[in-house]
Amino acid sequence: MPFTAHASAVGSTPVRTFEYSIGGATMKVPTGCMFTHIIRGKGRKITYQNAGVDCGFVGALNSGFCNWRIDFAYADTNNRTYRTSRGKTHRECKIGPMRNNSPQTLPHYGKACAHLYVNGVRRVTQCHHITK
Repeated sequence: MPFTAHASAVGSTPVRTFEYSIGGATMKVPTGCMFTHIIRGKGRKITYQNAGVDCGFVGALNSGFCNWRIDFAYADTNNRTYRTSRGKTHRECKIGPMRNNSPQTLPHYGKACAHLYVNGVRRVTQCHHITK
């Protein structure tokens, strides 16, 4: 007899070192930060989703991420993105940006991704496959 599986996934991707300018000042994000994406649910139903940055060591000493936003994007098994939940752009600088997304049922199997944008540029992505 088939059964319904409950699934959870947690994945982290390192945030590479980068520089950007804000109001004439150069900001540098050093190594030591991880972008983590958490998803809970079963099948195509997502009951909880969160993504954010955690920094340690030298990364925790940086000035933070300015003009940041986190988007959640969903693609089918052919890798075609069919839905994007665009986050709000936060003008303040924050060392640990984070965003939750609403529970939902996806129309297709495929993948769910979280993207971190800083000052309008996508800096890191973390994805989970959603399969039968």
